[in-house]
Amino acid sequence: MRVPAFLSHRRGDASLARRLLLLQALVVVVVVLTMTAVAYLQARQAVRQAAEEETTAIVASLADSPLVRSAVTGPDPTAALQPYVEEVRVDTGTSFITVLAPDRTRFTHPDPAEIGKPFIGTIDPALAGETFTETYTGTLGPSVRATGPVLDDDGEVVAVVSAGVTVEAIGEDLAVAVPGILGTAAATLAVGALGSAALSRRLRRQTHGLSPAQLARMVDYHHAVLHAVREGLLLVDDQQRVQLVNDEARRLLGLTEDPTGRHVGELGLPPELSAALGQQRTAVDEVHVTGTRVLVVNQAPPRPEGRSAGTVVTLRDHTELQGLTGELDSVRAFAESLRAQAHEAANRLHTTVSLVELGRTQEAIDFATAQLASAQQLTDRVVDAVGDPVLAALLLGKAATAHERGVLLEVDPATAVGEIGIPGGDLVTIVGNLLDNAIDAALAGEPPREVQFAAEVDGGRLEIRVEDTGPGVREEDLPRLFERGWSTKETTAAPSGLGRGLGLALVAQAVARHGGTLTVRPGPGALFTVVLPVGVPAVSR
Repeated sequence: MRVPAFLSHRRGDASLARRLLLLQALVVVVVVLTMTAVAYLQARQAVRQAAEEETTAIVASLADSPLVRSAVTGPDPTAALQPYVEEVRVDTGTSFITVLAPDRTRFTHPDPAEIGKPFIGTIDPALAGETFTETYTGTLGPSVRATGPVLDDDGEVVAVVSAGVTVEAIGEDLAVAVPGILGTAAATLAVGALGSAALSRRLRRQTHGLSPAQLARMVDYHHAVLHAVREGLLLVDDQQRVQLVNDEARRLLGLTEDPTGRHVGELGLPPELSAALGQQRTAVDEVHVTGTRVLVVNQAPPRPEGRSAGTVVTLRDHTELQGLTGELDSVRAFAESLRAQAHEAANRLHTTVSLVELGRTQEAIDFATAQLASAQQLTDRVVDAVGDPVLAALLLGKAATAHERGVLLEVDPATAVGEIGIPGGDLVTIVGNLLDNAIDAALAGEPPREVQFAAEVDGGRLEIRVEDTGPGVREEDLPRLFERGWSTKETTAAPSGLGRGLGLALVAQAVARHGGTLTVRPGPGALFTVVLPVGVPAVSR
């Protein structure tokens, strides 16, 4: 993705991926150092504890030895104990083992020169019959030692045994564990560094190397554009769930709640529109009818790096334009009617003039009167029966169009419609589309090809009936009759997305908007009946 100029890097403005890499590296180093320190302290504690346990076991073993008991009360304790105690010391790897009299006089020592000298260290707890451990600095330096009493058969303390390991020796044991600790720390640091680098690389690719400030600006611009555009915008992911929707799209689709995260099938949209959004195919200017609107839908499924990423949908409101188009059609039809009547009137005028020139004045009068009555009959009937000028113009225009196509459009003499308060655009949509479909159906049937129109107001309701002599509507087609894109016409002139099969869907929408009903009589010669309440405002678009 090419980064726009307004998002270009500023000096010293590191990318988000780089900042996270540095932060992760710092965290990994701190964690590894902390773990290394904790491991070292635990190892040192373990070595020290092992030394305490070992020396305590040695002291307990010697204190219970019959040899030691008898030797300490004999005439020459050193001669009897020194070889034996030194052998035990060497075998156990301890730094010293000292057997001493209650008055601190040493009987044994690793350094023979120290034998007979006072023991350096604490013995009071041992004289009280207790074995204990301590760290004390003696003739060999600081050491961890265990000291315990030697008891005779009467339980009296006859001697004291002390065994210890120097701190230096403990340090040597600890040094053996240090390489393992450092190796583990180095391996952990290497794995953490590799993981952080891989994550940073992936994040850099996904964020296109943008810095946090740039991402923030992009989000701000994104929201500004999203709410500023006049078209509805909808983003649907590859799981057919809404990920983004702007205010205009919510208004056009009639969504009162935020649909983000919901499946398109759960939004309550018409089946055709839901299917179009779910298929995630390319669509250009497809016309869809909702409950109250006519929408032009465009959608394009983006495929970054060749993978599916859902679809981008734009919505435009075509409702008002559709109404204006209907009214324009009625005006155009009325103009065509006037043109046709003017053409016919010119022919009749020429005939009348010719009769006068031939001296047949009475025949000219009779001809002109008869033609005028015939031409005026439908106009007078429509004008007298229909008080709404838009509806009257529509009927006259459709009558002229039907006549030119070889279909007779008759207005029932019982038709009586005054000012009913229904918007002219909705009347044009309902009546115009019903008459267009009826004329097309009559042309598909056998002669005589006729269309009957009737309308009357009764009990606060306007009832409109349009009947034709065509092949009619099959029973099995009734459920789909008012769906957008469905049509009985065999034509490829207009694809379904550009208006084919739209007329009856618009009729159903307009009727529903006014709270009316629309029924169809199936079979040969279809009859469409619309009932609308008079004086009830339509649902807001």
